[in-house]
Amino acid sequence: MLLHIHPDNPQQRNINTVVECLRDGGVIIYPTDTIYGIGCNIFNADAIARIARIKNIDAKKAQFSFICCDLSHLSDFAKSVDTPIFRLLKTALPGPYTFILEASKQVPKQLKTKKDTVGIRVPDNKICHQIVTDLGHPIMSASLPMDGDVEYFTDPEVMHEQFGHLVDIVIDGGIGHMLSSTVIDCTSGAPVLVREGAGPWEHLV
Repeated sequence: MLLHIHPDNPQQRNINTVVECLRDGGVIIYPTDTIYGIGCNIFNADAIARIARIKNIDAKKAQFSFICCDLSHLSDFAKSVDTPIFRLLKTALPGPYTFILEASKQVPKQLKTKKDTVGIRVPDNKICHQIVTDLGHPIMSASLPMDGDVEYFTDPEVMHEQFGHLVDIVIDGGIGHMLSSTVIDCTSGAPVLVREGAGPWEHLV
């Protein structure tokens, strides 16, 4: 299904459709403040396995992240962070950043990496925010399998042509961005740049 949702005023009935899909174990493609992502309910093992198959990766080795509506989920899925790191998160989020933190015991085992870490995202995107708020917990997120064509991962209609038979809903929230999030590792106590993307690194350090 290709589902149109207004980027500035998300229609509640369409948000409800997406949330019901996620609760039922569905897989969605959705807009963020960076590139479109593919996601599912973090507590549904079958949906996580589906995404791993779509991306042709081992779920244990995948670099999935959690899409949160705000930092209130932080204490649920990440171990406590010290004050400077928390200030950094508050400064950067919502925004185009992924912060790698130590995972708490509440992170589903299927989503834990060997390093026992979790990536936390709070995108500055109204559709994303409303879905996660109404769902009541984060959604698991990954990047789309990409080849070289820009339209392939920025145009929802092209994504629907490519992946519509593999996922349950492709959300059309407008043309997506071309840059991924900036990834920052905070597990050593000091922020370390892993990948520079849409979020400026210099502004944070």
